[in-house]
Amino acid sequence: MTVIDWLLDGDPAIRWLVMRDLTHEPADVVAAERARVATEGWGARLLALQAPDGQWGGRPWSHDWTDTFHVLDLLRRLGLDPESEQARRAVGLVREHVTWRDPDFATPWADNRFFEGEVEPCINGTVVATGAYFGMDMAPLVDRLLAEQLPDGGWNCEVENGATVSSMGTTINVLEGLLEHERAIGGPTAVADARERGEAYLLERKLFRRKSTGEVIDADWLRFAFPPWYHYDVLRALDHLRDAGVTPDEHVAEAIGIVNDQGDADGRWPVHKVHEGASYVDMDEVEGQPSRWITLRAMRVLDWAARG
Repeated sequence: MTVIDWLLDGDPAIRWLVMRDLTHEPADVVAAERARVATEGWGARLLALQAPDGQWGGRPWSHDWTDTFHVLDLLRRLGLDPESEQARRAVGLVREHVTWRDPDFATPWADNRFFEGEVEPCINGTVVATGAYFGMDMAPLVDRLLAEQLPDGGWNCEVENGATVSSMGTTINVLEGLLEHERAIGGPTAVADARERGEAYLLERKLFRRKSTGEVIDADWLRFAFPPWYHYDVLRALDHLRDAGVTPDEHVAEAIGIVNDQGDADGRWPVHKVHEGASYVDMDEVEGQPSRWITLRAMRVLDWAARG
């Protein structure tokens, strides 16, 4: 069995991305496979678990992966077609009914509608990503994120606690949101300028090194996971740059080498960690074992780097 055959033996969410990004099938073939995300496998299971009040897990956000915020994030990553009847129904329920009110603790933003976001840019970046992807008007929340961009080009959730420089973790969440918003509204805007400054923040640090000393900021960033949730790693950063159409150069060369070196003799990549927390779906991710998700993402990143 070839690596491509092995990838295509997975869930529809993986198959349609393989067809689009690796084997470059005709658009109608890709679309037909993508449509199955709503009716089979992981996507269908997640959709079936939404409550009549629009929520998953009875709350907008939690430290597990079974809440509204994280399930919508995962549905976006699986590629649920936003134009599908299933997506429109699910997102419509969230839009109409879900706020940031938590059953266990009070916050000043409890009455905000879900797609209005809350106060932390690391969370709001993902809200923008999911909202824009599923057709919501995210301009007000995007304006807030643009106003919160720090002088070094990135963002940091800890600004309210005194942070004055950016974090890569917050920044990647915001960048993914800005890119989805750009796709939704089209054309060059201040959003693209802000995104490019944020990407420059990552690139100046070669995606994982301190700008001042060159030392590795966090060795855990060299270990890859899927879903990444809010966590940063080098593969996630590279996949974003690929998705954004950034031209690979010397700033990503070391990171590309790290990804390349982690493939096994069969051309597959392992998952290094599975982020702790309850989840609704078992994505066949076993630490240390070959992962279809990591392999797919690594292969398309390496293809992007090779094409230059």
